[in-house]
Amino acid sequence: MKFLLLVFILLMVGCSVSKNPLRKEVKLLQKGILKDDTSYVYALPFPERKKYRVIQGYFSRFTHKERAALDFNMKKGDTITAARDGIVVRAKEDGKKGGLNRKYRSEGNNIVIQHADGSRAGYWHLQHNGVLVNIGDTVKKGQPIALSGKTGYAFVPHLHFLVWRSGGGQWQQVPTRFQTSKGIMYLRSWRKYKKPAQ
Repeated sequence: MKFLLLVFILLMVGCSVSKNPLRKEVKLLQKGILKDDTSYVYALPFPERKKYRVIQGYFSRFTHKERAALDFNMKKGDTITAARDGIVVRAKEDGKKGGLNRKYRSEGNNIVIQHADGSRAGYWHLQHNGVLVNIGDTVKKGQPIALSGKTGYAFVPHLHFLVWRSGGGQWQQVPTRFQTSKGIMYLRSWRKYKKPAQ
């Protein structure tokens, strides 16, 4: 409980809120005011029947103020699974350091998976030597791909997950819908989400 209180305080005193126009759209999608039935529905990036809390959501005040990204509160060594089928295009697992200091950014272990539609998903802050796949591997949704850690710019062990796609000559972040035990939804900060059995 002390951990959650500390994270909450950090989020409240963090940087100002993003002026990115996507932030407003995400809030409307999360509240159900805007309806989206066209975007891909992702699987939660952890094993079936597991439940994790989102400790930082899209455009949160702490370190996501310009990111349509999600942080799942995971312990070191927890299994991370692919949220969608694809091909591994990047994998780094040699980083050993992590902490709340920008000097650790380059230490962040990660995997990037490219999907059939050209979009990509990134999985960050993985454990040292915690990558379970290789560049060029084809992975299936739900397949174990890595172990959670605290490498790179990370205050606590967690999984940083985001999706982006190319558009207009540059990469753009994409807010994602997930299949949860309570249905399809855009995830929100401070809530726990359970992955249903397939």
